Amino acid sequence: MKKCTSTPAAWLFLAMILLTLSITRVHAGIVGRTTTAWNAKKARNEAAAARRAEMRMIVATATSIYDEMDLQDSGLSRKAFQYAWTGYYKLKKKGLLRKTNILSICDFSQSSSNQRLYVIDVKNRRMLYRTFVAHGINSGEEYASSFSNRMESCKSSLGFYVTTGTYTGINGYSLRISGVDPGFNDNALKRAIVIHGAGYVSQRILKKYGVMGTTFGCPAIPTEMTGQIIPVVKNGSCWFIYFPSKKYLSQSTVLNS
Repeated sequence: MKKCTSTPAAWLFLAMILLTLSITRVHAGIVGRTTTAWNAKKARNEAAAARRAEMRMIVATATSIYDEMDLQDSGLSRKAFQYAWTGYYKLKKKGLLRKTNILSICDFSQSSSNQRLYVIDVKNRRMLYRTFVAHGINSGEEYASSFSNRMESCKSSLGFYVTTGTYTGINGYSLRISGVDPGFNDNALKRAIVIHGAGYVSQRILKKYGVMGTTFGCPAIPTEMTGQIIPVVKNGSCWFIYFPSKKYLSQSTVLNS
């Protein structure tokens, strides 16, 4: 049998083929990675656009409800309601609210001498109750200005809560609330922060002393209102304690998720 030999030209041709295949694979890899990166960037941009559109919808709905209900006349600021509605919407979207027709707002930017608790039927756009609500003794006197999530701080805690069950204790008919804003109010159950009635939260006390009573951190309401408000808000409604704190508004996981 005649022995086969390779000419330099054949070796050169083979080398060119191998080089071409190698370049093709490298090019395909680069194109693949570029396409993947582009698709990922496109997905991020689309998700960001969707979030912006959702926020515009949330704000538009809040504005509509606020104006339709003339909430400005009740002393509730537009910003307070907008933040309350934003958190309510997000908690509802996550399925954390069992009672979705009720939104309660404690507006602690107002004086404690104001009726600054608003219990709203958002489904029918009606104000169900507006009354006094106390803040923690170490949060301030007439105005609350300092807030804490720490044990034994005797301060109010900002943020969103979900109401749970009722019980009868030292302060009578009371309602437990679970803080769902990590770092701001998630120690509420451990701190025994509840909604309860108090004789020192009343028009009588305000007239006698010129300032409303304070609590160990609980959002206490007039005793005569517990039998009306607690049955309406218990078992899974949204309860929001508001104050225009830059730290809270920028770091709340509920508002910024």
